[in-house]
Amino acid sequence: MNLRIIRLILLAVIVANNTHSIFAQDVHFSQASSSPLTLNPALAGANNVTQAIVNYRTQWRSVASPYSTIAASFDMRLNEASRQKKGIFAMGLNLYNDQSGDLNLATTNANLNMAYHLLIDRQSTIGGGIYIGFGQRSISTSSGQWANQFNGDFYDANLQSGEAAFADKINYFDVGTGFVYTYRGSENYMTSNDQKEYNIGFAVYHLNRPDYSFMAAKNEQLYMRFSGFANAIIGINNSRNSLMPAIYFQRQKTATEFLFGTYWRYRIQEASRVTGFNKGSYLSLGAFYRTNDALVAKAMFEMFDYSVGFAYDINVSSLTSVSKARGGFELFLKYGLAKKNGATRSRI
Repeated sequence: MNLRIIRLILLAVIVANNTHSIFAQDVHFSQASSSPLTLNPALAGANNVTQAIVNYRTQWRSVASPYSTIAASFDMRLNEASRQKKGIFAMGLNLYNDQSGDLNLATTNANLNMAYHLLIDRQSTIGGGIYIGFGQRSISTSSGQWANQFNGDFYDANLQSGEAAFADKINYFDVGTGFVYTYRGSENYMTSNDQKEYNIGFAVYHLNRPDYSFMAAKNEQLYMRFSGFANAIIGINNSRNSLMPAIYFQRQKTATEFLFGTYWRYRIQEASRVTGFNKGSYLSLGAFYRTNDALVAKAMFEMFDYSVGFAYDINVSSLTSVSKARGGFELFLKYGLAKKNGATRSRI
């Protein structure tokens, strides 16, 4: 038995006994706040007038065939120019494609998000959102190697697999909802650096429990995913420094994920007080921990309305003996335009 097969078997055994069990799960990003519509549909329009983000993640390259995810989202406020408004209407579109394993298991989702944020005062909003989506899962059975194809000495692709017939592609309808509270105090370009911003939210995905089984005779439904988070930007008075602490919680059937930590953010360039055109530039470094899984190192650079971020998962779970601590790499690119009290500014 070659080394690759040994690794695959060990991976299956360890994962099956870990909190991240082997039933179908949603994609997740270590830079969770930079994939907002996979975190909470109510985040459409919550912090930006217009926002566009592209995400990429790859993991387990050192263990088996790599798992790769690419996602893109766009959201905008629909009534930003309206005066005397009591709330903010917003819409967003979220797309992602996930490829995993030797059987090329692929999941593709397209979700339309709609949200409304009630203006509590000049600093706070509370909002709700829903998404309506379409999903597709596919698998390449021709890439598989089955037990019945082992002739006693070696694998023989000419032998019948003996596996029950099943579909190689399924489609499903999906729906979910979420709620978000936001608070923004002061401006992030003030010399005093007394900025305080908070976001708190909770969401439920797959409320309709869509069928995701490739086998027609087997009724398997996608489990609801519960998502909660709290993050902040806290300026350190009279300095160029800020902290950006965050905690994220996800649960889907028996799989539970806690991700928590903080960025340290340094203001490289002061923002303009006069024109509002120059919104400053920032460098951020972060350290996060995903319980029973990985340490996550992060870096982010912001200039005007644009941001780029990197993250790397350092595996510290029981899989370390196989993974050699190599987990996943992430990249995001973002454009985000925000407005407050008539002055535009960038926000991550």
